[in-house]
Amino acid sequence: MAMRIRAALFLLVVLLPLPAAAEPACHPLTHEDRGYVVCSADPATDDLRLFLKTDQGGIFGSFGRLNQALAARGETLAFAMNAGMYHPDRRPVGLYVEDGRQQMHAVAAAGPGNFGMLPNGVLCLEDGRAEVIETRAYLADPPECRYATQSGPMLVIDGALHPRFLSDSDSRYVRNGVGVDAEGRLHFAISDAPVTFHEFGRLFRDVLKTPNALYFDGKVSKLYAPDLGRNDAGLPMGPIIGAVVPAAE
Repeated sequence: MAMRIRAALFLLVVLLPLPAAAEPACHPLTHEDRGYVVCSADPATDDLRLFLKTDQGGIFGSFGRLNQALAARGETLAFAMNAGMYHPDRRPVGLYVEDGRQQMHAVAAAGPGNFGMLPNGVLCLEDGRAEVIETRAYLADPPECRYATQSGPMLVIDGALHPRFLSDSDSRYVRNGVGVDAEGRLHFAISDAPVTFHEFGRLFRDVLKTPNALYFDGKVSKLYAPDLGRNDAGLPMGPIIGAVVPAAE
């Protein structure tokens, strides 16, 4: 009898479907009476990639054009956003690595604009894990990034806000960025309305709990989140980061 019970329990366990892995997802969030959308993903299970050029050498520039290229491979975007600063011809300003191939080197020197507000940083996607790393720390010991994009400034550095952020600043833009929490999950965020660096950094430090977070951009911040009905248009983009999933049959 005991053997029959154990056999039945074994069959029950085998036949029950395993829980599906959670797909990357976006949701609205309010912090300090300011609205944001946060998209979270697990680099251990989710397919996160950076995109810049088409197979023909042109710049994707938009979520629609990128999704068309993915559709030809039976794939689609679960979500996407612009991922780092770029020149007028949409070449990345700093480090850019796509599918293991470095297309632009890291820039460690201080300079004009937000990118040059040191410390800036690098988002590095390795196989199964992700890091946001201060640029000079990255250059001192470069990890094996399958995908990487540099931007600036850092929003949160080892749990502290960037030292040049002012709590009473009047510089406000719609902003987007990314951080990695203590469990290794990535959190991408974009503000609903213009915010200061200090306000945006507090979201990553205090709510998303990311010890290190990186600013992507301001005036060109865009999000593609079909589950929320978002497909932001506007100026053409440079690098795009997206979570890729199989297209629905």
